[in-house]
Amino acid sequence: MVAKGGLLEGKRGLIIGVANKRSIAWGIAQRAQEAGAHLCLTYQNERLGENVRELAAELKNPLLQMMDVGSDSQIVMAFDEIRKKWGKLDFVVHAVAYAPRGALEGRFMDTSREDFRVAHDISAYSLAAVSHAAQPLMTEGGSIITLSYLGAERVVPGYNVMGVAKASLEATVRYLAADLGPMGIRVNAVSAGPIKTLAASAIPGIGTKLKQHRSHTPLQKDTDQLEVGDAGVFLLSDMGRGVTGQVLYVDGGFSIMAG
Repeated sequence: MVAKGGLLEGKRGLIIGVANKRSIAWGIAQRAQEAGAHLCLTYQNERLGENVRELAAELKNPLLQMMDVGSDSQIVMAFDEIRKKWGKLDFVVHAVAYAPRGALEGRFMDTSREDFRVAHDISAYSLAAVSHAAQPLMTEGGSIITLSYLGAERVVPGYNVMGVAKASLEATVRYLAADLGPMGIRVNAVSAGPIKTLAASAIPGIGTKLKQHRSHTPLQKDTDQLEVGDAGVFLLSDMGRGVTGQVLYVDGGFSIMAG
């Protein structure tokens, strides 16, 4: 199914986490624009900004803004620039997560205190920080979505501290939904099946996980980034106006299977 034009007509949205063409955030960006949205894409630093600027040429004049979600001052500056240029914001897509590569190897119990802190800071706390900055600009309500994974509720070998951070992220979604609901702002997560993104390439055995997914999922196929994009548009649009604090699985049904 292709996202239908008009669902986000006139809406202004921030998308955090586009790294390259394989990024799930890029799939959401494509579908959001097709649905009529005006977009702002962020990049962590100038090196990563080169990729984002190349991709931006495929969109309709998006805003580009440097923002490292690990820096409170950069978050404040980025949202201040959005306020100056747009005045308001209708949605935010939070598609960033990180854990040091070493923390994804060996046993979870061997995770260092610092690696645990970094994983939770970037992968979970940043959603709260970004939502706090976005709320004053969402004067007419809005929608915030983030990306999770099955490792938040089940043990996925090699996912380690990232699974624990994703569990924290899903809890953060629920608490933010309760905080922001009275202001008409909805907060949800999309739990996508495994996709070979830049971030996923750091997970040991990702090729095996993709093969296992295909063989065990009811739909017998890989998860596609544009499928996630379509689900994202649903949650960002008024079609999802009654949904908040939820985790929507877009994984071909893999999560329902016992083994």
